[in-house]
Amino acid sequence: MSSEEILQEIAVEVSTCARCRLCQGRTKAVPGEGSPGAKVMFIGEGPGYHEDKQARPFVGPAGQFLDELLASINLKRSDVFITNVVKCRPPSNRDPEPDEMAACNEYLDRQIAALNPQVIVTLGRFSMAKFFGSEKISAIHGRARKKDGRICIPMFHPAAGLHDHTKKDAIRQDFKKIPLVIAEAERLAAEQPARVVVQKKREEEPPQQLSLF
Repeated sequence: MSSEEILQEIAVEVSTCARCRLCQGRTKAVPGEGSPGAKVMFIGEGPGYHEDKQARPFVGPAGQFLDELLASINLKRSDVFITNVVKCRPPSNRDPEPDEMAACNEYLDRQIAALNPQVIVTLGRFSMAKFFGSEKISAIHGRARKKDGRICIPMFHPAAGLHDHTKKDAIRQDFKKIPLVIAEAERLAAEQPARVVVQKKREEEPPQQLSLF
């Protein structure tokens, strides 16, 4: 199956998912959207009020800020793929619970595998934790690292910038690094040998800090 077909299959499964309690209060599940050939994947935390109504990620005020940020680096939604760690809205926009994130984790892993993006941008501390464990977002935001063969860059959630102007400025500065990260990812991909060498993955290898960033 093509990446587009796999993503569509996941979206259908998510739309009727009942793996955790979040399904009980949702209007619509929000699987994610964007280009099946995207080199850059954005992973947020969970749908909010507007997303729950429209079944689309980042369409409320935080989404408008994200659109502005994408435009600032000459990208559009159709160029990237956007999703969340949980696909249904937590009640009253509370933080997602560990068991809820665990219930959705397979969907996210399959989306990542289908897209095989060169760059993953995590938005907020819950998506950050998937790739960076217990590190503090205030300490590592904007610092790109190589992880599992791709580059990951943690950032504050756009919603945080709407409530704290210092974070808004930090998010804008962090976004300016994305074109550099994409260029570095493309350089690394070009250096890969033509033949595929299968190596046994070292368990829980810590993310490698990229010196350029």
